[in-house]
Amino acid sequence: MNGPELLDYEIVDVFAPRAFAGNPLAVVYDADALTTAQCQALANEFHLSETSFLCAPTEPGADYRVRIFTPYAELPFAGHPSVGAAHTLVRAGRLPAGTVRQECGAGVLDVVVDEDGATLSGGTPTLADGPAAEELASALGLDAADVSGVPVEVAGCGLPFGYLSVCLDAVDRAVPDPAALRRFAVGEGVSVLSWDAASATAYARVFAADLAWGEDPATGSAALGAGVWLVETGLLAAEGTSSYTVRQGEHMGRPSVLECTVTAQAGRAAGATVRGSVVPVASGRVRVPG
Repeated sequence: MNGPELLDYEIVDVFAPRAFAGNPLAVVYDADALTTAQCQALANEFHLSETSFLCAPTEPGADYRVRIFTPYAELPFAGHPSVGAAHTLVRAGRLPAGTVRQECGAGVLDVVVDEDGATLSGGTPTLADGPAAEELASALGLDAADVSGVPVEVAGCGLPFGYLSVCLDAVDRAVPDPAALRRFAVGEGVSVLSWDAASATAYARVFAADLAWGEDPATGSAALGAGVWLVETGLLAAEGTSSYTVRQGEHMGRPSVLECTVTAQAGRAAGATVRGSVVPVASGRVRVPG
């Protein structure tokens, strides 16, 4: 296949401690001329949780623009597509390492790229009351005895998620009921997690509405929102910057590590970051859909 109907792409594993772990991402270069329908067709062809389409920026101060698609829909923002896209641009020599400015549907955000991965600053924190923990647990195949007593909140730093705190052994027993979950206002999905205060680590599984309530192996946007939830519920400090870790994807055989910070002022989150490693695993050329 030769000619202008082809685009270069890479597959990278994001938030991955090694290759073939973390969350796989397709990164398509030079996607400016693609229509929304063409982007959606390519995302469905790759059939990964998300595909990043790299374009020239349109906002002042931005270094590049990214359009993010699941196999089913376009997203204004997502964590692993942002981290993976930024690191791939730097590794390919298209941008210098350091702080790059990403334009996306959530605005222009800073991404700090180093040799191994990247750190993403989330958008403006948001917070809303969530459903009763016992009712949300039931929609995930869990019982009232499984919940920890920490309130459910819908929190985000770009994309909101609902956070259901459960005991450790319940996390891997969660089985989402899509019809039941659609009755709740939980943003983009639900993070079912168990919090270990001693290590400041959450063991989490994330079920995303835009993946038809399927499970995501590593969700940067949910890890950012977790910081907002942790501050709101008193599990992290009400002032200053706290560090925390999210372990995800282990139940799927794709272990992921998301290293995060949240900065709080007067008991509310003011900002959050998420960092992860990016490992390239494949590259090629793909035909532009007709």
